[in-house]
Amino acid sequence: MNTNRYKIEIMKKSLLALLLTSAFSYHASACTGITLSTTDNDQVQARTIEWGHSDLNSKLVISPRNHQYTSTMPDQQQGLTWKSQYGFAGISVSDDRFIAEGINEKGLTAGLFYFRNYGSLAKYDPKQTANNITDMDFVRWMLTQFETVAEVEAALDKIKIVTVYFDQQGNASPTAHWRVSDKQGNSIVIEIMDHGKINIHKNTAKVLTNSPDYNWQVTNLNNYINLHPGISPPQKINGVEAQSFGVGSNFVGLPGDISPPSRFVRAAFYVNTAPKLNTAEQAVSQAFHILNNFDIPIGSEFNDKSHIPELPSATQWTSVIDQSHGLLFYKTMHDSTIKRVDLKQLDFTVKQERKQKLDSGKFSYQEVGVSN
Repeated sequence: MNTNRYKIEIMKKSLLALLLTSAFSYHASACTGITLSTTDNDQVQARTIEWGHSDLNSKLVISPRNHQYTSTMPDQQQGLTWKSQYGFAGISVSDDRFIAEGINEKGLTAGLFYFRNYGSLAKYDPKQTANNITDMDFVRWMLTQFETVAEVEAALDKIKIVTVYFDQQGNASPTAHWRVSDKQGNSIVIEIMDHGKINIHKNTAKVLTNSPDYNWQVTNLNNYINLHPGISPPQKINGVEAQSFGVGSNFVGLPGDISPPSRFVRAAFYVNTAPKLNTAEQAVSQAFHILNNFDIPIGSEFNDKSHIPELPSATQWTSVIDQSHGLLFYKTMHDSTIKRVDLKQLDFTVKQERKQKLDSGKFSYQEVGVSN
């Protein structure tokens, strides 16, 4: 056996384990996704991504057509190999291969959301890997292959989704569930539970967070049917003339904590009460404003304040995708300036993927001059 090659493979596996430990620990469980649409049926998909332990080193990844991919199995064997039909723009987490959210040139979007304690993939069989793809490659596979949600659904029985990593005790790494949408307005949530059973839900709530499963989250909305926008009218309580202190008394009881069920309810409420949106630009702006409510201060993630890392926020980035016009917007924990990627301006005929950091990694601002 080639000793040097063996050492390199061990180093690669150790590095991958470190990356995945970072990407999938307990603190990663706070992603919030919403869907908005306009009167002209423009579709906008928006989400946050949280991880309070360290910098996810996320990058903007531009992938061309006719690019060949191979999914690497947890034991470093080769799994499914495929060639991309469509180019895409996406944002990675921890590893440049792991696309957390993206849009392809046909308007299909896909994103992964942490699914702690509920996601349960099919058992990995090292003797049969030809059609295997890891959960962290799933978004990239969808974006490079399909134009519509229906095409994704039809192709699911042709692949086997397996874990990307086993720890030293042989336990599979935590996995995700996925939101997939096309620009015709079709949107689904894919959840794999009970050792490989694939459940597909229409995203009727126009929201996705994390655990528990989608059906539970939707059922939980029944607990909040009393919530309405605006101000409660005055009323007399015994001999007391009671009236609202101010705006918002109609939704007293809206949960404000950062747990996934509470964020699901809060996001559903804000999406449901959004004003009529006539243009995609209005929807993009509204999405950023809604998701500002889910920007998580870094200190709230930790029991022990002595272990708070040097990050400005647990919300490392927020993305908003205008599917109808092929636009990807994002801002980051270091830079609140909204940046835009126009897929129509990208050259998807190049040979290699292009990658760049989302920002400089430093707090930035723009000086404003005021004339006398």
